[in-house]
Amino acid sequence: MYKNARHALFLRLFAALAFMLIATAPLQAAQPVDSSRWIATWTASPQPLWEGDFALPINLPSSLWNQTVRQVARVSVGGRHVRVVLSNEYGSRPLVIGAAHIALASAGATITAGSDRTLTFGGQSSVTIPPGAPAISDPVDLDLGALGSVAVSVYLPEPTAPSTFHWDGRQTGYVIAGNQVAAAAIKADATLTTRVFLNAVLVDTAVNTRTVVAFGDSITDGAGSTPDRNARWPDFLAQRLVGDHIAVLNAGISGARVLRNKMGVNALARFDHDVLDQPGVSTVIVLMGINDIGWRDSALGPQEPAPTADELIAGYRQLIARAHVRGVRIVGATLTPFEAALQDTPMKGYYNLDKERVRQAVNRWIRESHEFDAVVDFDAVVRDPAHPQRFLAAYDSGDHLHPGDAGYQVMAAAVDTQVLFGSH
Repeated sequence: MYKNARHALFLRLFAALAFMLIATAPLQAAQPVDSSRWIATWTASPQPLWEGDFALPINLPSSLWNQTVRQVARVSVGGRHVRVVLSNEYGSRPLVIGAAHIALASAGATITAGSDRTLTFGGQSSVTIPPGAPAISDPVDLDLGALGSVAVSVYLPEPTAPSTFHWDGRQTGYVIAGNQVAAAAIKADATLTTRVFLNAVLVDTAVNTRTVVAFGDSITDGAGSTPDRNARWPDFLAQRLVGDHIAVLNAGISGARVLRNKMGVNALARFDHDVLDQPGVSTVIVLMGINDIGWRDSALGPQEPAPTADELIAGYRQLIARAHVRGVRIVGATLTPFEAALQDTPMKGYYNLDKERVRQAVNRWIRESHEFDAVVDFDAVVRDPAHPQRFLAAYDSGDHLHPGDAGYQVMAAAVDTQVLFGSH
């Protein structure tokens, strides 16, 4: 009995000593914790591929195999550490990324000397992304200035369908054979006007940085603006707000609609992913609905039912409710003029007087209902005062549906920080 009691006492003393050693171990022995505040500084909303019988081409090869794709993105706010988000959201098979790099972009497909960084994922230089999932890279040290441009290069070693893409990139991408992710300059075998798999660029930033998401269709995506010039209205807004620690994200998708799918899923389906799930989001500006109104009787959706103003308003009310539940301020933007839109293209039939009445009813509700937290009257700033159903000629890209560079600039000038964050 005595021996058993002595043995029990020894075990208790040993346990106590072990506990003291653990409790007094130096703090640096613990695993490091990333305490940075990460926000998105650039995004491209992902879209699924559509069927070949649709009026618009996909503008992508059916497969990428043993090729490097280099894509350039201009950010809004900067930071000293950067991460990249790749997306396989609409893929039906695992997406194999053989290698990925990021660098400061120079002219065309070249990168700035000394800025190339290898991207890793959980410490590995390659990653396999399951269907429906994103992959966020580990942080890399890269001094990225506000309004700076990065080049993200991804090597695809296996036959890869570009199942998750962004159709209207307004930025040239470059494709070359083999693993060329670290090349200072590449002579492209082909160029792209779309984006593939690249979803976001994140930076660590000051705690007081706020994020604004522009949520819309082709007029937010920048259709009609000059490619490679960053002349979309969210680009001009980012330039205006660069000194105010405000990140501006473009969640526009050309062809997007509030209520129906095709060129991307409907607004109600993608609102969480593209807006509410953005880290640090404070405000969203909603400019969408003209495609819901205009597609019927055009080649885009000739037999689709045309929504009423009340149906569109019900959609906006859902967006408002969901934003408010998440504590996000939501700003409504009036729908811009579209008389004679696309009349000289295969998409003729986009405009008629009945559709114009729906647009006017929607705009009246946006302006007068006070259900949005604030309103930006884009219609008022781009329309022709002598013919308000049309764009002012100086702001028209020429297709009578999308602004040109000057029109996008005046739209951005109509947004101020009181509308975005305060009383109006």
